[in-house]
Amino acid sequence: MENNVLNGMDRVDPSLRDEMLAELFLNQVLNDFKRSKILEKVDQSLKNEDKEAFLRLTEELKSVSQ
Repeated sequence: MENNVLNGMDRVDPSLRDEMLAELFLNQVLNDFKRSKILEKVDQSLKNEDKEAFLRLTEELKSVSQ
């Protein structure tokens, strides 16, 4: 999908294209960071044998991964 987005970008004004690419990049970095933090919490919940936290965090992880 990202390839399709980039292929269509050649028809967009260069300054707008740069802004859009920066926004896509920042969104990806933010999602990666959120995912990483949730995974750390999932690991901790497993170590603590906290089933409630594990289930809540895995649901949160699903929503971030979509």
